[in-house]
Amino acid sequence: MTFPTKEFPNDLEIARRSKLRPLPEVAGTMGIGPHLLEPYGDAVAKVKLEAIEELSDRPRAKYVVVSAITPTPLGEGKTTTTVGLGQAFSHLGKTATVAVRQPAMGPTFGIKGGAAGGGYSQVVPMEMLNLHLTGDTHAVTSAHNLLSAMIDNHVHQNDDFFHVDRHSITWRRVLDVNDRALRNIIVGLGPRTDGIPRETGFDITAASEVMAILALSTSLRDLRERLGRIVIGNTVDGEPITAEDLKAAGAMAVMLKEAIKPNLMQTLENTPVLVHAGPFGNIATGNSSIVADRIGIRGGDYLITEAGFGADMGAERFFNIKCRYSGLKADAAVLVATVRALKAHSGRFEVVAGRPLPPELLEENPDDVFAGADNLRKQIENIRLHGVSPVVAINAFPTDHDSEHAAIREIAEETGARVAVANHFSEGGAGATDLAEAVAEASEEPTEFGFLYPEEASLREKIETIATKVYGADGVAYDMKASQQLDSYEKNGFGNLPVCMAKTHLSISSDPTLLGAPKGWTLPVREVRASVGAGFIYPLCGEMRTMPGLSATPAATRIDIDENGEIVGLS
Repeated sequence: MTFPTKEFPNDLEIARRSKLRPLPEVAGTMGIGPHLLEPYGDAVAKVKLEAIEELSDRPRAKYVVVSAITPTPLGEGKTTTTVGLGQAFSHLGKTATVAVRQPAMGPTFGIKGGAAGGGYSQVVPMEMLNLHLTGDTHAVTSAHNLLSAMIDNHVHQNDDFFHVDRHSITWRRVLDVNDRALRNIIVGLGPRTDGIPRETGFDITAASEVMAILALSTSLRDLRERLGRIVIGNTVDGEPITAEDLKAAGAMAVMLKEAIKPNLMQTLENTPVLVHAGPFGNIATGNSSIVADRIGIRGGDYLITEAGFGADMGAERFFNIKCRYSGLKADAAVLVATVRALKAHSGRFEVVAGRPLPPELLEENPDDVFAGADNLRKQIENIRLHGVSPVVAINAFPTDHDSEHAAIREIAEETGARVAVANHFSEGGAGATDLAEAVAEASEEPTEFGFLYPEEASLREKIETIATKVYGADGVAYDMKASQQLDSYEKNGFGNLPVCMAKTHLSISSDPTLLGAPKGWTLPVREVRASVGAGFIYPLCGEMRTMPGLSATPAATRIDIDENGEIVGLS
């Protein structure tokens, strides 16, 4: 390991020292001409969708997804690894494009902070990435809430065309701020002219089905059609009501006309980055957009994209939902592992978001790493279930010890997986060249990429396949409500959709307290919801918070602007 001995600058200081390359030059390395760019200031540009067709004759890049072992509440540096790996290929004489989600501002001002990478592996300007960017998230918020308003207006006007069962309405409102007080609200209070009272609530914008639609659409036309298929509830006769029925989908598409264009940025080392969409990782795909990948797949030797949370979450959805709709097949997968996460999976330490790590966790003890090894072994297996070669990336931290890295290497190599230590946080792309070489080797291996389940399987078969094969459950237990919902979705013609399991990201199981690779448990499915527009059914396996709250001392308390107009305190 090599880490600087003097005080390490913070992410914002590093980002501000970067020398940005003109975006037309960055785009040119991908084969994208200036006529396909719509500048948004000097540091960001929208890429026109015509780029997909114009680049179609270029060679296809190797497609690499970055995932992780089950993370601690602090995260294990997937975005930083994604960026560092993208930068590393230039040190090997290769070209790469990075594709990532846009961060949600709620977590930026909450506990997590920004999501532009870290250290010398960042997307820049990091302030723009973390704060508004080009307004795509606001467009999603507005489009979603337009539909919300039209639903309540329809109920208020009591349209004779069809009558909405108010108790069946599942469409809530959204906001890109962590605000627990808005989780459950009553609308329509006041005089009769202010609407009809009913219970509803707010989710964070990243949890909106509109955001998932933006991520999974393949074109503007596809976006428009998916918006029309959104199901918001039922009629009093039990028939599904869509956004098309409410005549809202067209206006929603208009509001998203610019948002469907990916955003072009760059890393500290001027590697091109496509930033697009930001679906929630617990109840949606947790992956960046198909449109961005369809552009990036023709933009160089490698396309590096990131999937949210562990391989049982984002990577499983990447393979079985995103790749199913995009038609793209992964050539390799990176599995980020850290010493601290494997030690946490030993069950000997308590790691809490917003609090310092336990001092004893930072002491040299490879036995603690071995004690948490089952999680790494299972997540390697989860990658292989899809016929893709895994590469374990040991994301090095200054508090690590060589003996602990050796322990991770031993565990990974026992499974036959490639493994490399990466120091991209402190050294940038140069610190991840070993990882890049391992990924290049893995991507050249013949793959037998395949989905876990066929489209024609029943919804219960799909759920049970993921539960038993990916999560290691003995089986699935359905609440009566969930069974009735599954029957209803099959009856209404939604049984061919893939499933997106909504569960905790802190365990391979549905119980966040179960560490490692739990055995002898049954997956509970208490409710099943349909994101018909996005194109998936999502079973709820445990309590899912779709509107986060702020901590006692949120990151927002440290963020300010100085006398020179510069942002301070953003991390």
